[in-house]
Amino acid sequence: MTFFFQTNPVRVILKIVLAIPSSIITAQFPITQNVTVVEGSTANMTCRVDYNDNTSLQWSNPAQQTLFFGDKKALRDNRIELVRASWKELTISINDVTLSDEGQYTCSLFTMPVKTSKAFLTVLGVPAKPEITGLSRPAQEGEDVTLTCTTSGSKPAADIRWFRNDKEVQGQKEINATGRSFTVRSTIHLKVDRTDDGAAYTCVVEHIALGSLPHQVTEVLEVHYPPQVQIVRSVIVPQEGQYFKLECVSKGNPLPEPVFWTKDGGELPDVERMIVEGRDLIITTLNKTDNGTYRCEASNHLGTNRDEFTLYVYDPNALTQPGPDHALIGGVVAVVVFITLCFIIVLGRYLARHKGTYLTNEAKGAEDAPDADTAIINAEGNHAHAEEKKEYFI
Repeated sequence: MTFFFQTNPVRVILKIVLAIPSSIITAQFPITQNVTVVEGSTANMTCRVDYNDNTSLQWSNPAQQTLFFGDKKALRDNRIELVRASWKELTISINDVTLSDEGQYTCSLFTMPVKTSKAFLTVLGVPAKPEITGLSRPAQEGEDVTLTCTTSGSKPAADIRWFRNDKEVQGQKEINATGRSFTVRSTIHLKVDRTDDGAAYTCVVEHIALGSLPHQVTEVLEVHYPPQVQIVRSVIVPQEGQYFKLECVSKGNPLPEPVFWTKDGGELPDVERMIVEGRDLIITTLNKTDNGTYRCEASNHLGTNRDEFTLYVYDPNALTQPGPDHALIGGVVAVVVFITLCFIIVLGRYLARHKGTYLTNEAKGAEDAPDADTAIINAEGNHAHAEEKKEYFI
């Protein structure tokens, strides 16, 4: 293409501009993308342009301070580094990102006029590991206890969930802004009893910055309660001469130690045969003098509880004497009942059959009678006639 500047220069310049394809003019525009990173990590900010006629690119921060102009660093911040610089791309990195780095960054292409593109840097605040308060001392049965789980530094605000062992329980959530981040608290209120002793209460903190690995902390609840006592015997039917043991099963927190055994309200009478081992009362050889009421008593600082067992020692000879054969007696009774029922059924059928015959004979006398009186006479005649027909053999 040949241009002759003897003509109007303005017209020549206009012809040159019009000769550039419209797609190239449109492509000379910076392109950026929003970036989201976790606090403490690295953010890469990239600005691209599809067509650039040797025009410089520039990155500036939310305060409009120039970070890089082309490959030239403009701001003295050791965390900000150049990753790649060319006519078509300018990429920088911000290391160890803080919440204060969040904001809108600007990429500028110094054409006439200057073209810009915005990219928003979002910094996620990582929640601190939670803490549970409210368990400074063991709780007593029936006491009201408040457990509070607290985590700070999250952005956006973290979510807190409570679990009692493996079952989720609901808490009351409170969110407070602290600068650029949030402090989150969740509280649960309990009226504890002995079933809560040893229960594990877990606070779980979930947040987008933690992914699938939430923070959690667990506290085991300790509840003090008075003793429960139960006596368990080793033999169902104690007999003279046997070894016999009574176990005092006591539960409480603190655990009641030791337990105390008595017989009929007093001390154990025979310490040579009646031996206390821990919570057990052992009688080495039973005899009739051991009959009586035995009591086990257990105490801690919250109270005292007791249980009693009445011992009766049986004579082994009396237990082995032969008694009536109940199975045989039962069998005889069953046979007698069956025979009686069969007799009643046969007798009933016999009586029913003969009653039918009697009614039939009466009906025969009434067939030709003009009235009831004649029918009765005819019926009696028939009976008399029947008597005449009887034959006697001598």
